[in-house]
Amino acid sequence: MSATPPVRRALLQIHFCVILWGFTAILGKLISLPALPLVWWRMLLVVVAIALWPPVWRALRLTDRRTLLLFSGAGVVVALHWLTFYGAIKLSNASVAASCMAIAPIFMAVVEPWIARRSFDPRELLIGIVALPGVALVVGGTPGGMRPGILVGALSALLVVVFGSINKRLVERATPLVMTWVELAAGTVFLGVVALLLPDQGQVFVVPDGRDFALLMALAIACTLLPFTLSLHALRHTSAFTAQLAISLEPVYAVLLAIVLLGEQRELSASFYLGVAVIVGAVLAHTVLKLRGGTS
Repeated sequence: MSATPPVRRALLQIHFCVILWGFTAILGKLISLPALPLVWWRMLLVVVAIALWPPVWRALRLTDRRTLLLFSGAGVVVALHWLTFYGAIKLSNASVAASCMAIAPIFMAVVEPWIARRSFDPRELLIGIVALPGVALVVGGTPGGMRPGILVGALSALLVVVFGSINKRLVERATPLVMTWVELAAGTVFLGVVALLLPDQGQVFVVPDGRDFALLMALAIACTLLPFTLSLHALRHTSAFTAQLAISLEPVYAVLLAIVLLGEQRELSASFYLGVAVIVGAVLAHTVLKLRGGTS
């Protein structure tokens, strides 16, 4: 039995989002700002862009207060995820930080059933574990000085799992644009408050130079607003686990882009790339099983 058209379309949408997300690590490396101001500006630009769309304000007025609070909580989680992700990039490089996202399916198999209130499927944990040797090879092929970036990247993977599971539970409560706007607005406010508590708060709110601002616009619109909203549409027809396992392809795109644009292959060994190949195999195997089984 083949996958239904909505499920097949959702899987294609998720993989398109993954291609766009593959550029986020590259842009994060190219932007000269530290992690906190980088994420703050990224979220702020998306919030401003969505606010210019009048239907969003009409839909916001129809959304109840409890739902807005739940979206805001999810926004804090996504802000922390991005903060740790770009922190990992600054501590290591784009390839290593993006590869840490491959750990997420293992977290997802345990976390999503608890948050999304669905039954635990041991097959999902097994599929996630298949990718684990690849992660070990990635770590082994990384220079010792970049290991702190791996630890921060693993925390980022856990946070993205929590965020994805929360969104799966809340996705039917509002339109994707409203959900995106509230979450990123809450994340922007949260990071702004954090910045005010830091001694060097002026570095967070400073206006980026022309080069950084252009890169931030590309990061905000093409790599955040578009795939963020599209992925919420896809979540209506697929599980958070399926989406997250597909998102594990992000390291592949990020690594290939890093080789072409940043020359990062000079910093990493052959075992790193072998590990990425193992991860790709696990992801593709899962996607084929889902397409044949017609499940989400």
